[in-house]
Amino acid sequence: MTKTAAELAQAIGTSDATVVRAVQALGFSGLPELKRDLAATFGRGVSPADNMQRTLSIVEGGVERGIDFVLSAQQAGVNQASSHEMRTKLAAAARVLKEPRRIAVFGIGPTAFLAGYAGMMLTRNGKQCHVLTGTGSSLADQLLQLSGCEALLIMAYGRAYGEAAATMEEGRRLKLPIVLISDSLDQSLARHADVIVPAPRGLAEQVALHGTTLACLEALIVGIAAADQRSALATLETLSDFRKAIAPAPKRSS
Repeated sequence: MTKTAAELAQAIGTSDATVVRAVQALGFSGLPELKRDLAATFGRGVSPADNMQRTLSIVEGGVERGIDFVLSAQQAGVNQASSHEMRTKLAAAARVLKEPRRIAVFGIGPTAFLAGYAGMMLTRNGKQCHVLTGTGSSLADQLLQLSGCEALLIMAYGRAYGEAAATMEEGRRLKLPIVLISDSLDQSLARHADVIVPAPRGLAEQVALHGTTLACLEALIVGIAAADQRSALATLETLSDFRKAIAPAPKRSS
């Protein structure tokens, strides 16, 4: 979903012309139309219950099989995140986010916890962060503060739900540089992103796993800290001072 015809061709060992011909043989005018059709199918018949049921049918037979399934899927995701292509995209994302002093981080549902974690860690690196995790009207209030931000990091999966679309649109209106972490390429979101990091959430049509997204986030966070070491270290020194002031000094034994 995130690759060009040339990138697909390189990945499978053929030419980009062959990729385009194969897409047209399937009845599409070209790769963009195929991507739009695929994006439109996300979310059909793939409720969390459906995904869990499919996963449980695979791991039926005991706790150990369930554990093996998750560890194997997480390892595959991290292996994908370690590819040259992903490293290139992560480096590009880090370059987009290293200069802005105030970064907005968007994520809702289970991803809200990852957005909160990313916001906290970026703050420890010397950034100011505005975390957007609300839904419905509560997100509308959070979007009012987006005008004070200088970049947007958004995590959105599957189809372009209203909250993600509204956040992306406001970021575009404010002309913010945008990094999108996603497991699909809904064109209504992807076309507005400066950098797209394709992070899968486990296996297709199985229970969602967020290990790869977390790995990508932590790679970004450390990459940004490496780009501005003085700010990151100064902020962490201040954090240590605050901790010392809050924690009582240990009593000496007589």
